[in-house]
Amino acid sequence: MNPGYPIYIISKGRWETRLTAKSLEKMNVPYLIVVEKQEYENYANVIDKNKILILPQKYLDEYDTCDDLEATKSKGPGAARNFCWEHSIQNNADWHWVMDDNINGFTRLNQNLKVKVGSGTIFKVCEDFVNRYENISIAGLNYEMFVKRKDTPPPFVLNTRIYSCLLIKNSIPFRWRGRYNEDTDLSLRVLKNGDCTLQFNAFLCNKVTTQRMKGGNTTEFYEKEGTFNKSKMLVDLHPDVSRMLWKFDRHHHYVDYGAFKKNRLIKKDIIVPPGVNNYGMKLIEVNNE
Repeated sequence: MNPGYPIYIISKGRWETRLTAKSLEKMNVPYLIVVEKQEYENYANVIDKNKILILPQKYLDEYDTCDDLEATKSKGPGAARNFCWEHSIQNNADWHWVMDDNINGFTRLNQNLKVKVGSGTIFKVCEDFVNRYENISIAGLNYEMFVKRKDTPPPFVLNTRIYSCLLIKNSIPFRWRGRYNEDTDLSLRVLKNGDCTLQFNAFLCNKVTTQRMKGGNTTEFYEKEGTFNKSKMLVDLHPDVSRMLWKFDRHHHYVDYGAFKKNRLIKKDIIVPPGVNNYGMKLIEVNNE
């Protein structure tokens, strides 16, 4: 079983590693990867050309970086994410998935076991779940490293930031903005609008820490300037719920999501069959030798 909504990968400088693309290919999940024009040939040498979309320049030209630096340095991935959004609308999709390019596989957390998944069924499960509710605007998979299997985490968490592996409702009245922290900014604007975000723990993505991989924001930003500008931009955009702090020998932002506890799910008038539906997923032992 595969997702019903399109999956897009945003990639820059990672045609050699392309972790997310490789993971989806192993799972036989269809996807499109968005790259900048100057890197097209590098990606076309290792990925089916039918899966590659070139980011139109107008999305970079029109992107709101939320600062006065304009094109003096990279604008980050937001412009490409906006292109994915519009591309999915033009193809009559109600939602779309957008993923970073450094996800090394996906996992199901069930009964204190983390099990690597071998198909796109988990994405279909997520889609069906969010469509039971009127007011979920963004959903996504939590990072595998943040969820401990022995801690009995809940299957999902409401009204927090959604990073790296997002399922976005196309009809919401926002678009990506900001040179940095555009994912936290988008989540906060949705929450301030009174809608909900939903982060799945039942399904997880094995996201490689951004600053451990060459390419992407690591090369464009963090190797050159650290994390101060990244954190300061979010605090400037959302001073009511965020602040700067120093932790682990670098600057971070802290966001208080407590103000959004009042955002409650509104269920659609649909009937969900009782009982457990595993969507055909089975636990099997795989011999990797």
